[in-house]
Amino acid sequence: METPVLAPLAGSAPATDRAELGALTRLALPLVGANLLQMAVSAVDVIFVARLGTRDLAASTLGVFLFNLLMYAMIGLTSAAAPLIAAELGRRKHAVREVRRSFRMAMWVGAAGSLLVILVLAHGETLLRLAGQDPDVARRAGRFLDILLIATLPGVASGVMRTAAAALGRPGWAFLVTGMALGLGILGNWVFVFGNLGAPALGLEGSAIASVLSLSAMALAYVAILTRDPRLRRYRLFGRWWRSEWPRFREIVRLGVPISLTWMFEGALFGGAALLMGLIGVTEVAAHAVALNIAAIAFQVPFGVAQAATIRVGMAYGASDPVWIGRAGRVALVLGIGFMAISAAAMWIAPRLFVSAYVDVDDAANAAVVALAIRYLAVAAVFQLVDGAQAVAAGVLRGLQDTRVPMLVALFGYWAVGFVCSVALGFRTPLEGTGVWIGLAVGLLVVSVLLLWRWHARERLGLLPARPA
Repeated sequence: METPVLAPLAGSAPATDRAELGALTRLALPLVGANLLQMAVSAVDVIFVARLGTRDLAASTLGVFLFNLLMYAMIGLTSAAAPLIAAELGRRKHAVREVRRSFRMAMWVGAAGSLLVILVLAHGETLLRLAGQDPDVARRAGRFLDILLIATLPGVASGVMRTAAAALGRPGWAFLVTGMALGLGILGNWVFVFGNLGAPALGLEGSAIASVLSLSAMALAYVAILTRDPRLRRYRLFGRWWRSEWPRFREIVRLGVPISLTWMFEGALFGGAALLMGLIGVTEVAAHAVALNIAAIAFQVPFGVAQAATIRVGMAYGASDPVWIGRAGRVALVLGIGFMAISAAAMWIAPRLFVSAYVDVDDAANAAVVALAIRYLAVAAVFQLVDGAQAVAAGVLRGLQDTRVPMLVALFGYWAVGFVCSVALGFRTPLEGTGVWIGLAVGLLVVSVLLLWRWHARERLGLLPARPA
């Protein structure tokens, strides 16, 4: 079903930048596609629930936000398996056994983290009430989360299995499985939300059931793939699943916690920006949502490149090959930033075209939203470049198993600089919403500059592996 990956992905160092680009592209393209499909999966739930009414949509939005925030944290935690597996492939010595250990312990870490997430989600209504949400909306969201929390374990397990499949040279499965999940999500929402094919009309709870079934099907599909795919099954990833490897468990936690926190810092920054927009005005919130969604779609490309770059640099790190490390990182940065330069130019040249995909730009009633969204996209053109740079820079550093300092850089850049600038420019100047966006761009710029500097200073900072004796 999937074209075999060529030699550069199997552990040999490419001799040229062009060869590295080919290996990176073959790895990144399916991951980019899977990321875009995952956005579509989330959009499907919103489309169906929106037809139930404002209160159910609000409850779903709050519930999904809490679920996704915690799920994102768990997937970030377990994604530490990617650089470890890649390094083991690069070393080649005992690769099968070491890859299996990393996979098994990542699954253990994910299972332990999932239990904590389930415990939090079980008190979703209480948490939302404490956050000052409308009691009726909080009650509906709580019922929604009582069902959705069942999807936590299969969702996290799917993330670990996707990471392993990609690192072992089968990234295309992520695209196919996510596409299947999208189809199941559409069918499940149609059946359970509105009561089709003889099923009861369950409304909001029906959407939660559809998500549980979709994520569970993803997990089962990945199990089948890891045990039946000719390239993957030789690793016997589920062999001796009960056997502990506590040093490897701790290594995954050590690398994964900073990744998880970094992703949460960034997600919280954009969530905080939305709250700031809400303090300025309703029109600003709507325009912000449109512009941010456009930027988020474009971001999936450098994010996929970053995921692939972690694996490519990780393999070079395991091989203790500084030349390969430099080539893999350089090619990834050029590819990620280059694409974002193209998307930035498109946003700068034709912002009205992008906005027209979300609202009727010719309707006079939408004039204020359209004008603000176009203004925000002008800032997003700069935003795109630095966001792509920081994403790929973080990815190549993860390949060097460097996650703690990048986490501190993210905390400083996103919050001490970005959020503070957003508040100052949004509320202390006439810029208002545009000022909030400029603040976001400044924060991302600081993070990207610091991470790029750290990458270029990798040898001086002692981030490179020792050469084999």
